Amino acid sequence: MHQIFYVMQPIAITGSASISAAGENALTPRSGKHFLTFDEQLDAWVGKLPEVLKTQIEEIRDENRNYNALDASVLYAMYVSRAAAQQAGWQKGAAFGINIGSSRGATQLFEQYYDAFSKTGKAETLASPTTTLGNISSWVAQDLQNDGPDISHSITCSTALHALLNGVAWLQAGMCDKFLVGGSEAALTLFTIAQMKALKTYSRAGENTDFPCLAFDLKKNENTMVLGEGAASICLEKGKHENALAYIIGVGYATEPLKHAVSVSAEATCFQKSMRMAVESAFGSEDEISAFAEMQKNSQIPTFSEMTKNVDAVVMHAPGTILGDTSEYKAIKKIFGKNLPLLTTNKWKIGHTFGASGLLSLDTAIQMLQTQEWEETPFFSPQAKPKELKNILVNAVGFGGNAVSILVSRA
Repeated sequence: MHQIFYVMQPIAITGSASISAAGENALTPRSGKHFLTFDEQLDAWVGKLPEVLKTQIEEIRDENRNYNALDASVLYAMYVSRAAAQQAGWQKGAAFGINIGSSRGATQLFEQYYDAFSKTGKAETLASPTTTLGNISSWVAQDLQNDGPDISHSITCSTALHALLNGVAWLQAGMCDKFLVGGSEAALTLFTIAQMKALKTYSRAGENTDFPCLAFDLKKNENTMVLGEGAASICLEKGKHENALAYIIGVGYATEPLKHAVSVSAEATCFQKSMRMAVESAFGSEDEISAFAEMQKNSQIPTFSEMTKNVDAVVMHAPGTILGDTSEYKAIKKIFGKNLPLLTTNKWKIGHTFGASGLLSLDTAIQMLQTQEWEETPFFSPQAKPKELKNILVNAVGFGGNAVSILVSRA
């Protein structure tokens, strides 16, 4: 018997906002171009927010003297959360929960404070409260003045989709009617990139390379991950809503045993479990339905293979590493078999935004559903070409072997 998390009622997405190297709420056109730049100071390819957008975000500091001391990761979260709440029609002081996570947290500010401490032997007064992970949701809560729980967590690169899972759980439990969930990452620092290079996962592409990140290129012979910065937030509400952008109809999660700290199995067992769980929670568990087969002989009992036909596309995690891309693809083939859907990823265009990446992928899925447009990666073909995009699966996985899959449906 598979572990099943049934989404017993529709969960509407009524607001969505994102920022990345592609800009604000950007569904990038089918141009074949990426938004990565080579930063000479960092000596690496990165996905940086456009300067105009960064300037707008930095203006938040002028609104409140307390905002001057905040890390960029907090400001990014505040910016997208304001936009998502406004789109959903949520007013300041309204009753809703908040869960915004980050993989790295207040990276820039922590490094600045530690650098000062290493030189003087003294810590700054605000060093602790402004670098704790919880200050992301806490300051978003201060900014929006919500009436509800405020939560932050870090589960590496699947953080944002875990925040979504948590929001769904609160709604399903009846403890909240609305929940704002998100992820934020502002970790473009020398130390962070040095850590990724030490793992030998970072792109070594030269400045004149056409595609520094070969995400979902199954023929590459070296790792090509590129780090990006960004944030995304979405507003969740129980039930059907006229202003719904899309609906969450299935969720899945799994953790697999590790051989070492950054490993994933050759066929990504965690993804196989999380994707199966998401599909079954949306379209019915074959195991549980078959238990009633004798009672429903005149009813058509769907097999899991038939359920997978309902999935039109998968927005993959695909970080641009050899094992990461290949193992996820093998997991997808195991789950979908001959019903392989359209496969895409956004990391070759905007970089890997760590804890924010899952919701930036979900944002891509939402916009694909709304516009009925998509962009295939330049490195993988042939592809399934759905006549219509109705249901899209979104994947994320992080260090620790933990995977999340979210099935989102057209409103």
